[in-house]
Amino acid sequence: MFLWNTSSLPILQLGSEFYDPVEAATFPQKKLRYWNSDIQLKVDPQLFAAFTPLPNNLPQPLALRYHGHQFQHYNPHLGDGRGFLFAQIQQNNQWYDLGTKGSGPTPYSRGGDGRLTLKGAFRESLATELLQTLGVKTSKTLCFFETGENLVRNDEPSPTRSAVLTRFSLGHIRIGTFQRLAFLQQKENIKKLISYCMHFYYPSELAKIDAEDDNLLAARFLYNVIESNAKLAAQVMMSGFVHGVLNTDNISIAGELFDYGPYRFMPEYDPNFTAAYFDEQGLYCFGRQPASFLWALHQLAASLKQAYPDLPAEEMLQGFSESFQTAIHENFFRRLNLKPLHTDEDNKLLATFFDLLEKNNLKFEQTFFDFHSKKVLNTASLLSFYEAKSAADVLKLLEKYEIADQAKAQSPYFQSEKPTTLLIDEIESLWKPIASHDDWSLYEQKLQSIRGFRNAYT
Repeated sequence: MFLWNTSSLPILQLGSEFYDPVEAATFPQKKLRYWNSDIQLKVDPQLFAAFTPLPNNLPQPLALRYHGHQFQHYNPHLGDGRGFLFAQIQQNNQWYDLGTKGSGPTPYSRGGDGRLTLKGAFRESLATELLQTLGVKTSKTLCFFETGENLVRNDEPSPTRSAVLTRFSLGHIRIGTFQRLAFLQQKENIKKLISYCMHFYYPSELAKIDAEDDNLLAARFLYNVIESNAKLAAQVMMSGFVHGVLNTDNISIAGELFDYGPYRFMPEYDPNFTAAYFDEQGLYCFGRQPASFLWALHQLAASLKQAYPDLPAEEMLQGFSESFQTAIHENFFRRLNLKPLHTDEDNKLLATFFDLLEKNNLKFEQTFFDFHSKKVLNTASLLSFYEAKSAADVLKLLEKYEIADQAKAQSPYFQSEKPTTLLIDEIESLWKPIASHDDWSLYEQKLQSIRGFRNAYT
C-alpha cells in the first residue's frame, strides 16, 4: 500500500527510479511566439524559456524514463530525449504537468541535439487548438519561444529556425513507462506506478473501490485506461484526425492525446489516409487508429501481468470494442447536434452517413458541417448537392431526429458556408509568411478563427 499526499508534488513522491535530473539548454534568443491565456497560469512567460524553477516546485527539470514499441518494434533505449518535466501545478484540485519539447539534450537523446524546430512548435500549437475545439481530449500548448538557433533536419529545408515548447497536460506517464518496468522486472515499481496513476489521474474512480486491495486496484486501473483510451480513439476518429505515430510511448495512461509530430487532418474521407511520410505500410493510417490504441493497450496489459499474473486482462480488453462503439455514437451525434433515438435507427444513420462519405469521397469536415443541426435539410443548395450524391437514405433518416441544442444550432459559426479546417496546404500557407518575412498575422488569424467556435461542439 502506497501513501500519497495530494497536496505535495506527485512526481517527487513517485521517486528517483522513474526519472533523471537534467539541465535545460541555454538559448541565444527567447522570443515569445505563442502564449495560451486560456490556461490562466499567472506566471511570467519568460520562465518557460529560461526554465528558472517555479516557487515551491521542482528544483530541477526531470527527464522521465520509459521504453516503448515504435511501429510495433520494441525499443528499450527511449526516454525524454528532447524534453523534460519542468513543473507540476494544481488547478481545481487536479494536478497538471508542465512538460517541454526542444529544451535540450538529456541522457536519452541518442545523439540528437534535443532541439525542436520552430515549424514543429507552430504545428503543434495549431493541432492542440483545433482538437480542443473539436472536442478531443488533448494536451494543450502553453507556450513556445523562438530560440535563435539554426537546426539541420532531414524533413525540413535546412538550416531551419528553432523553438522550445511547453505543454500543459494531465501527465506524462505513458504505456511505455510500464513497459520499461516490466522489461526490468520491477514488479514493486509497477504496483507503485499503478497506485500513483489512480491517485493522480483517476481520483474519482479510486474513491469507488477499496484501495488497499492491490489486485482490485490493478484491475480498476486497467479498466480505466482501456475506457479512457477507447473514448479518446472515438474522439480522434470523429475529428478526422490522423496522429501519425501512435507508438506505445506516445499513448498516455491518462487517456489524453499528446506529442504531435507528422499529424494530418483528413481532407476527403479515406480510411487509408496516412499522415507520416515514413509510415510506408500505413500502420497508423486513419482507419487503423482504433486498432493501434487497442494493440498498445494489450502491451500495457502484458506489462501489468508481470506484477499481477492473475489479472483478467484479456477479458477486460474485450471491453474496448463496446466502449469505443458507444463513444463513436456519442461523438457522432454530438458533432451533428442531434438527439439520439437510442434505437437501431441510430446505427443506420451512422452507417449510411459514412457510406455516403466513402462512396463519394466527400470532404470530411465540410460534410459534418453541412449536416450539423440538420442544416442540409433547410438549405436548398446543400440539399440539391447531396441529393445528387445519392444521399436519399441519409436525408430521410435525418428527418426523424431532433436538434439537441438550439443555441448551438444558431451559432454564427454554422451560418457560414465553410468550416474552419487545418489541412496540410493551409498549414503550409500559414507557415510561408513566417518563414519568408517573419509575418505571424495569418497564424494569429487562424488561432482566432479556431477559438471563435470553441463552444460549438463541446
